[in-house]
Amino acid sequence: MLHYEVRKPKTATENPPLLILLHGYGSNELDLFSFAEELPDELLIVSARAPYEMGMGGYAWYAINFDAANGKISDLNQARESLVKITDFIDTIKKEYNTSKTFLLGFSQGAILSYALSFKYPNKAQHIVALSGYLNEELLPKNPTEEQINTDYYISHGSVDQVIPVDWARRAPKFLDNLQLKNVFSEYPVGHGVAPQNFYNFKSWIEERLK
Repeated sequence: MLHYEVRKPKTATENPPLLILLHGYGSNELDLFSFAEELPDELLIVSARAPYEMGMGGYAWYAINFDAANGKISDLNQARESLVKITDFIDTIKKEYNTSKTFLLGFSQGAILSYALSFKYPNKAQHIVALSGYLNEELLPKNPTEEQINTDYYISHGSVDQVIPVDWARRAPKFLDNLQLKNVFSEYPVGHGVAPQNFYNFKSWIEERLK
């Protein structure tokens, strides 16, 4: 079971909607949890800590190594193991808190795994918020089909992101459009982070889906 922080709904309901937060590489569960107080009162918000410890309070969902040409190599086996852990974690939280619809919000590495989870475990989460990440097709099933998946996606990226190029992020809407999956894509004039306007926009997107 992954370590986590929780903000229980401020307005109690029998079956609260669930928002799972997945942080980025080298961060921890407290990073995205700073959003929690500003998000809708009815949400049960759970921020998970990645399983691989990096030291200095940082954690990763999978290792990123560098080759001789200084290219990044992701440990996809670790990524797949983390996907299983996240899926089991979601199931445990759903059962413990008797939740209704599920939102999955990931930043960077957390966004990459959020995309992957939505295809590998269809409809485990109904709504995906992918911030500053990209859709890594190596983590997807060989033949993802729109017939199985009813998930929709909010995607955003910094136009001057030096960690994950914005061009990588732009591929996701095209991929999702080809599968006729609903998505919105926004760019903001920032680097690898979440601009205030970005926060308000994805908050509004979540609020629309809580109605």
